[in-house]
Amino acid sequence: MSLPASTVARKLLMAATGQLMIIFIILHVLGNSTIFYRTLNAYAAGLHALPLLLWIFRSVMLAAIMLHVFYGIQVTIENREAKPRTYAVQEYAASTFSSRNMIWTGTAIGSFLIYHLLHFTFQTIDPSTAAVTHPDAAGRPDVFAMVFAAFRRIGILLVYAAGLLAVWLHLSHGIQSSFQTWGLNGEKSFPYIKKGSRLAALILLLAYAAIPAAIVMGLLK
Repeated sequence: MSLPASTVARKLLMAATGQLMIIFIILHVLGNSTIFYRTLNAYAAGLHALPLLLWIFRSVMLAAIMLHVFYGIQVTIENREAKPRTYAVQEYAASTFSSRNMIWTGTAIGSFLIYHLLHFTFQTIDPSTAAVTHPDAAGRPDVFAMVFAAFRRIGILLVYAAGLLAVWLHLSHGIQSSFQTWGLNGEKSFPYIKKGSRLAALILLLAYAAIPAAIVMGLLK
């Protein structure tokens, strides 16, 4: 399979994989929200009851992430090499912190994702609370207890706070950028797309933060 030759094609692929990951982020937080209904263990058991489908989905997401990262680095290098130095001050004034640091927030997200997978998927960060070795009353892996124990620890809370902050910053610019790449923005519509992207990123931040916040505040026991 040949790689996209043009910068435009690479940006389109980045937009497509980015939007796929946004869909995953939304689905993931909806699944996580089952913790508030005390059905997280049933939800997790249901997913693992379909191992083939689960691993196909994981493989697709892994491929999307790898393509997004690869072309993200490539496009960033190309953009920096192509920008005239005379316009550096003007562009800096027109850009935002999120847009200027996409490569760094993306790196932070990648590091956080590895930690998150080791923690809750492969369950090697804290084996003493691993769900696979601690079944609930129904004999299912006790994911609820594992998550609850994790977010009672300040070190883990800080790691997840930093990870969510990186996701929020990345999405604040990334969502609007993907619309722009597909040419779905106009002179009148773009300000709304920009505000909508920031609002969507904020909503996702709050949705993900709700679980550790509820545990810390004693609303989940």
